[in-house]
Amino acid sequence: MERQPEKSGKIQLDPDNVEQGLSQLVLTVIELLRQLIERHALRRVESGTLSEEEIERLGTALMKLEIKMEELKVIFELEDEDLNINLGPLGNLL
Repeated sequence: MERQPEKSGKIQLDPDNVEQGLSQLVLTVIELLRQLIERHALRRVESGTLSEEEIERLGTALMKLEIKMEELKVIFELEDEDLNINLGPLGNLL
């Protein structure tokens, strides 16, 4: 039976389960970038610099990216809280 990583808010780089820790780290970085892109997109929409077509394409792309992230979390058996790693004195990442 495979041991599940602890939910400590830290990246789990157990030598016996390095794939899980690596997938957690990669998905954390992707989630951070996804959130930054989403915030930037919202600012552009609110500023009125995008056409209706651009807003539609942007919304579709963001929805697809979120769906793909959910699929990857299922594949790697990760939850949202697994991607919110603890940065020590800086607090949580997400």
